[in-house]
Amino acid sequence: MSIIKIENLHKVYNETVVPVHAVRGINLAFEQGEFTAIVGPSGCGKTTFLNMVGGLDKPSEGNVIIDGKNISDLSSRQLIDYRLQNIGFVFQSYNLIPVLSAGENIAFIMELQGKSKKERSDRAKELLEQVGIGEKFDVRPGQLSGGQQQRVAVARALASKPKFILADEPTANLDSKATEDLLDMMAEMNRKYKITFIFSSHDQRVINRARRLITLTDGQVTEDIRMDKR
Repeated sequence: MSIIKIENLHKVYNETVVPVHAVRGINLAFEQGEFTAIVGPSGCGKTTFLNMVGGLDKPSEGNVIIDGKNISDLSSRQLIDYRLQNIGFVFQSYNLIPVLSAGENIAFIMELQGKSKKERSDRAKELLEQVGIGEKFDVRPGQLSGGQQQRVAVARALASKPKFILADEPTANLDSKATEDLLDMMAEMNRKYKITFIFSSHDQRVINRARRLITLTDGQVTEDIRMDKR
C-alpha cells in the first residue's frame, strides 16, 4: 500500500519573468519500508522534488498525498504542524543548533511536540545509543566530527517517530568511512523498523545501497528501477 502518492507534480520558478521549470509532471508512489534514491545530475530537480514531498515547498501544480491527506492543500501553519508530526529530515549541512548539545538537539523536536522532559531525555538517549554515539549526549555539535553530527541529525529525524525520512545529499560532506557507517546505520533502521527512507543523491555509495532508483532528467522521471532486496 502506498504511503506517498505524487500526482502530476510541477514546480515553476520566476513564472512572471523567465519561467524555470524545475519539476515537470512527476507521478510516483512510495510504499512503507522503501529505501529509495532519487538520482540525476545537479539541477535535475532532485532537491526541489524532495522539498515538495516534505512540504517545505509548494507545488505550482499537482498533489502530494500522504496517507490519504493532500498536503498541497494545507496552509503554511498546517504544513508546519504536519511536518513536525509526520516527516523526518536529514540535510547535507546537518542543520544542528550549535548552542545545544547532541541530546538537546534531538530533544528539541519532541519539545515542540509537547512531550514531557523525561520522555524527551529518555528517547534522546535511546536514539543516540541506536546511532552508535550514546556517549556524546552532552557534547555540542562543534566538538563532533562530520559523521557524528550527521548521526545526531538522523537521530533527530527519528525522534518524532515520523512516517518517513527525507535525506537530501546526506553524505555530501562526509569521508568514505563516515559515509559507509552512516549508510549501514540507516539501512539497519530501515530493515529493523521498516522506516521509509527517500534520498536525493548523486553519491554512488548511496546508489549502491538503494533498493529503488528513480532518475530525474530536466525535472522529469526518466527511469524507475526496483532492485531485489539486498
